[in-house]
Amino acid sequence: MTDSAAGQSSENLLEIRQLKKFFPIRAGIFQTTVGHVKAVDGVSFFVKKGETLGIVGESGCGKSTIGRTVIRLYKPSSGKIIFKNQDITRMRESDLRTHIRKDIQMIFQDPYASMNPRKTLKSILKEPLATHGLLDDHSDDRIAELLNRVGLSPSYMNRYPHEFSGGQRQRIGIARALALNPELIIADEAVSALDVSIQAQIINLLEDLQAEFDLTYIFISHDLSVVRHISDRVAVMYLGNMMEIAPKSTIYEEPLHPYTKALLSAVPVPRKKGMAKRERIVLKGEIPSPANPPTGCVFHTRCPFAMDICKQTTPIFQELKPDHFVACHLYNTGS
Repeated sequence: MTDSAAGQSSENLLEIRQLKKFFPIRAGIFQTTVGHVKAVDGVSFFVKKGETLGIVGESGCGKSTIGRTVIRLYKPSSGKIIFKNQDITRMRESDLRTHIRKDIQMIFQDPYASMNPRKTLKSILKEPLATHGLLDDHSDDRIAELLNRVGLSPSYMNRYPHEFSGGQRQRIGIARALALNPELIIADEAVSALDVSIQAQIINLLEDLQAEFDLTYIFISHDLSVVRHISDRVAVMYLGNMMEIAPKSTIYEEPLHPYTKALLSAVPVPRKKGMAKRERIVLKGEIPSPANPPTGCVFHTRCPFAMDICKQTTPIFQELKPDHFVACHLYNTGS
């Protein structure tokens, strides 16, 4: 996708342009770099203010790496991250903390692992306020307000993380993300470790908070049903590459990329009487290693429609219909 295709607009809160994140592979007693894991390999997309972009794909496709790179927990290998029309790709840590960190927050898959088990809930929620110099005489009131808003009692303030259930800990993670009044929240598999009934409660909470505080979400998940419920648009990733991006109704009802079709065919759906059985698309072979991805289209080794051009030339990520981007030679064989 070119810069123009990435959707340059004043409405875009975030723009990602040809983002790459490679991790070095080291070997030997001198830890010499012998290769790279191409976790994210030239991805472009945009996120409009107030929307939820869902990112889906199999484990290891690079979706979590995108989230951590956008928030600058990882330093990008190349490409650009434009947040509120400001390039933060090479911004120094001191400038990030001053200008950006408050506005982008993250909800992690395992909130217990991201909390200090020796700190009380009050100390955990005060930490981001202290980091940004926002502690004052009203901080306890602010924490009580946050706890109420995520469905927890302020009387829990002096408890420790191990005293809470998984769903309660995720609510604490959400409260911590909200503490600094961010504009963008990246939810990285935020409900995947929870029971289905608790997942629904957390998803409903996230939707309520989005409406109340005008939040923008990047919602990363491997669960297509959850993504369909919460997202406005859906991005499909495979082996560090973006395969397709479209509004959720388009992705789920009119997918174009063979990989997207295969993913959706694996989602169980109730079948009504007289309805034709949906065809199950079974992909053959194993996912290639991101340390040695295939040439051309990275999906060609498993694609049932692969052509010679797929093995040689990387397909252009282009807009085939309004707001519907696809990287597939089936639709741009003239490239």
